[in-house]
Amino acid sequence: MNSGQLQAMLESAWAALPTLLAATPVTLGFALGAMLLGLPLGFLVALARLSRFGALRGLSSVFVSFMRGTPLLVQIFVIYYGLPSLGITLNPVAGGVIALTLNAAAYLSETIRAAILSVPRGQREAATSLGLSAGQTMRLIVLPQAARLALPSLSNTLIGLVKDTSLVSVITVVELLRSAQLVIARTFEPFGPYLAAALIYWVLSSLLEVVQRVLERRFSRGT
Repeated sequence: MNSGQLQAMLESAWAALPTLLAATPVTLGFALGAMLLGLPLGFLVALARLSRFGALRGLSSVFVSFMRGTPLLVQIFVIYYGLPSLGITLNPVAGGVIALTLNAAAYLSETIRAAILSVPRGQREAATSLGLSAGQTMRLIVLPQAARLALPSLSNTLIGLVKDTSLVSVITVVELLRSAQLVIARTFEPFGPYLAAALIYWVLSSLLEVVQRVLERRFSRGT
C-alpha cells in the first residue's frame, strides 16, 4: 500500500463520518433502551433464581442458560424471522430491542444475583432481629450494598451492549454499522467507512469507561 492509497482510505473515512455520526444516536438508543429494560427484568430473574420455589428457580435457570448459551445473532433471527411463523410480527426496531433486552437481562441477572449473595447473611439476620420485613431488608440493607458491588459488571454490560447493537444491522436497522454498509454500497470503498465506524465504537466505549470510573469512585466514597 502506497501513501496515496492510504490517504484515499483516510479521506473516505472522513467523508463517511457525518453519516455515521447521524446514526450513532440510534446505536446509543438501542444500548440504553436494552439496559433500562433489561435491568428490572434481570432483577426479577435474579430473585427467581434465589427463590425458595423449585419451579421458579428451574424456569429462571433455563432462561439464563439458554440466553447465555446461544449466540445473540441467532436470538435476533429467532425473534425477528421466527416469530412471524407463530403469528407474531415485529418491526426491526422492536425485534432488535426485545432481543438485546432479553440477552442483557440474562447476563444482568447473574451479576445482580452474585451481588445479592455477596452481602453477608449476618446483616440480613440483624435486620430481621430489628423487626424489618423481608422487603425492607432487601430495599434498605441488601440492595444498596449489592448496587455498589455490581456497578463494574453493570457498566461492562452496557459497554458490551453498545458493541452488540451492531448485530441488529442484519434486520435492516440503520444503526452505526448498517449506516457504514450503506455508505460502502454507494462508494464501493469499504475500508474508510468501516474504520470510521470502529473508531466511533471505540470512542463510545472509552467514554462509558470514564463514566464507570467516576461512578465507582463516588460509590466507594459513599461506603
